[in-house]
Amino acid sequence: MKRQSLFCIALSCLIIIAGCSRQAGTAPVPQATASEMSLQDYYPFAANTKYVYEGHGNEYASFGVIADYMEQNRIQLRRDNGGTQMVTVLELSEGMLKMLLSKGEIYYRENFLNAESTAPEILLKEPLEKGTSWTLPDGRKRYISGVDTDISTPSGDYKAIEVTTETKGGGKTLDYYAPKTGLVKTVFISDGYEVSSVLADIQYNVPFSQSVKLFYPKADGNGLYYIDKTLSFNTNDVTKIAIEKALRDTPAKVAVGPLSPNAKIKSLYLNKDNMVYIDFTQELISEMNAGASTEALILQSIVNTVGEYYGADKVYLTVEGKPYSSGHLAMGEKEYFSVDLSNAKRLDL
Repeated sequence: MKRQSLFCIALSCLIIIAGCSRQAGTAPVPQATASEMSLQDYYPFAANTKYVYEGHGNEYASFGVIADYMEQNRIQLRRDNGGTQMVTVLELSEGMLKMLLSKGEIYYRENFLNAESTAPEILLKEPLEKGTSWTLPDGRKRYISGVDTDISTPSGDYKAIEVTTETKGGGKTLDYYAPKTGLVKTVFISDGYEVSSVLADIQYNVPFSQSVKLFYPKADGNGLYYIDKTLSFNTNDVTKIAIEKALRDTPAKVAVGPLSPNAKIKSLYLNKDNMVYIDFTQELISEMNAGASTEALILQSIVNTVGEYYGADKVYLTVEGKPYSSGHLAMGEKEYFSVDLSNAKRLDL
């Protein structure tokens, strides 16, 4: 269990930045030494590019990484090892690559690029030469232990910078970064126990896909239907727009859809109180044209969809920033709807 925990800590620090300037299987040939290059040479931020890692020594050592969002000198990465998903936010500034945020168990897309950290973790810093060292917020020591190190992976051969992180238990992590590529290999070593992940493939023009459970009112007014639909997101796609479109694209077997043609989601996010906040334009009410029972099912469909997506059981639904209020239902300030799956049945398409 101790070794497993140490490995998970090591993996949580893995940061992979994809580069679009090379094809998978062909290693870049740097024309300058590491000390003559900058972090931008080693970390070209790239959209819609997936890095696939092959692992050895642990079932979670294999994983994929793709960018959710990127803007100026920041990028938000999503890592999926088949068991969980982790989101990290990196910033490239002042000759340092800093990790501002690291959150586990994040199965929804939300933009965390504005995250701030009082104690960011430095992943790599200039000058890119052997001996450059720094101390991490938790007291661990990290340093550049080699340059132009020969690394062979299924994706190609590289000349890489070797970065060593000393763990408190006496072990260490070796990370290898190549120009125009990013992380190409990582090795965790402790008491003769070794786990490694190596770059196996780089996939270009790849969206992030996830299955979303969508709910719809039954035509007979007796409960809800639901379907599992795969939504695809390119880097910087806005989540609320994709969910809005999915709720509007009603299956043929469903008589009433949750959203009318002109109703739009103005904002959608998971708040710190673990409640989903969703705000609509006025058309949600003005174009609904439904009786009290159908209106209740429409609202429950929306609440179940966004609640399930964010893994929350409470949804605060507003219209133009005000609590939901129609001729049939009036919600009070901060009065929320609850996710209720008891009357939902899978729809066979």
